[in-house]
Amino acid sequence: MTSPDADGSHDDHALAELGYKPELKRTLGNFHTFAAGISYISILTGTFQLFYFGVSNGGPAYWWSWPMVFLGQLMVALCFCELAARYPVAGSIYNWAKQLGGPHIGWLGGWMMLTATMVSLSAVALAYQVTLPQISSWFQFIGDGTGRYDAAANAVLLGTVLVAFTTLINAFGVKLMARINSAGVAIELIAAIVLIVLLAAHVTRGPSALTETYGLGKGENLGYLGAFLTASLASAYVMYGFDTASSLGEESKDPGRNAPRAILRALVASFFIGGLILLFALLAVPDLHAEELSVDGLQYVVLSTLGSTIGQIVLWCVVIAITVCELAVHTAGIRLAFAMARDNNLPASSLLAKVSPRFQTPVLPAVVIGLVAIGILLINVNQPQIFSVITSIAIIMIYLAYLLVTLPMLVQRLRGKWTPVQGRFSLGKFGLPVNILAVLWGAAMSLNLAWPRAAVYNATGPQHWYLRWGAFLFIGVVAIGGFAYYWFVQRKRTGVLAGHAAVPDPNAPEQP
Repeated sequence: MTSPDADGSHDDHALAELGYKPELKRTLGNFHTFAAGISYISILTGTFQLFYFGVSNGGPAYWWSWPMVFLGQLMVALCFCELAARYPVAGSIYNWAKQLGGPHIGWLGGWMMLTATMVSLSAVALAYQVTLPQISSWFQFIGDGTGRYDAAANAVLLGTVLVAFTTLINAFGVKLMARINSAGVAIELIAAIVLIVLLAAHVTRGPSALTETYGLGKGENLGYLGAFLTASLASAYVMYGFDTASSLGEESKDPGRNAPRAILRALVASFFIGGLILLFALLAVPDLHAEELSVDGLQYVVLSTLGSTIGQIVLWCVVIAITVCELAVHTAGIRLAFAMARDNNLPASSLLAKVSPRFQTPVLPAVVIGLVAIGILLINVNQPQIFSVITSIAIIMIYLAYLLVTLPMLVQRLRGKWTPVQGRFSLGKFGLPVNILAVLWGAAMSLNLAWPRAAVYNATGPQHWYLRWGAFLFIGVVAIGGFAYYWFVQRKRTGVLAGHAAVPDPNAPEQP
């Protein structure tokens, strides 16, 4: 006997409750939704891209930021699970913020997330530069890698190729994307587990190494705590994007049940696997004080510990992980743009919300988001500190977008207006304390990541105030400028486009 949710009827009804008709084909199964969440988090991409940053700013003791970030993000993810069970809808952050905080908060949350996604697309693409030239100098197309701008310019070139690839794949539909993504995630998970075993077999020191601080923070106001908070960016970069499992809700089978599970599984799996990789890397590296550890990061650990042949195989797996991570980030951005355009909340909404009858996916958002991401890369072509700056700004904007969901959700709880859907994921009596912790964590970490540190925003060259305050300036312009446009122009046009609106069912039961 078929369950009531097996054909998507319950989830289609949830869409109708939000005012939309189902347009995207439900083809994604359990592993596809899990793969979407974990590929966005991407254990190998994040750990390999920013391990050097964590060690150079916090020493090996930066490892403790990993469980700290996990616990904070777990509070956010648990709130998202309740929302995913009730509203399994495309562009989840936008729609959740809209349902909880009203249309204005919804637009701002969606805009921040959409902008952050495009910046993230650029940031993830830069990870190719951290890995490919380590495999072979052949991938250093610009200069020999020793020039001041060689690495940054080459990173832009490699990143542009990657963004072009994900644009093409996403334009051909979710089924092709899901197949490539799932295959890539399977390879990434297997490679990550093999890497843990290999590093564990080469351990040369005990856990006391995790207390090594390199003397960082001496003479500073906050001492080592200040250095630790800076280094925590390396962990904060990895553990986000788990909401992608719900953002594909309109293309998933029974997402009301599967999306919350996928969110938690993706986050927990990333915590354990990534934490073990970082742990055994620090315990296995031949020289814990090697300068290369703070420059080349995990790539140096792998090559120096496991040897050239095995090391290069692992690094090729990292390249695959980066590729599927980029694919997932791009996919999530497309669904978000589609969701906002469907509400006539973006310029040229009718075009952006159009679903290709051939590929059954919104094609124009894939192209537009890809072009913007490439534009962000090109603007920064001669910036040697491009990695930490772009990465940090992307993270902060996503943390703020998450906060625009968890804060209105807390307000709804305090007013007694939030009720989880019956028979689905629910935090029960733990809902309020978890929600409070999620808000406090999101606000504190956003401030920490945006703090005007030279190590993040002005790491090289002459010191300039506008670089140090770059996160506040950039995000301020995006938020204030974007909202001003919405308030004076787009707000007057907002409303579900006729071609996407649900047709009222006279036989449908009334919602309480």
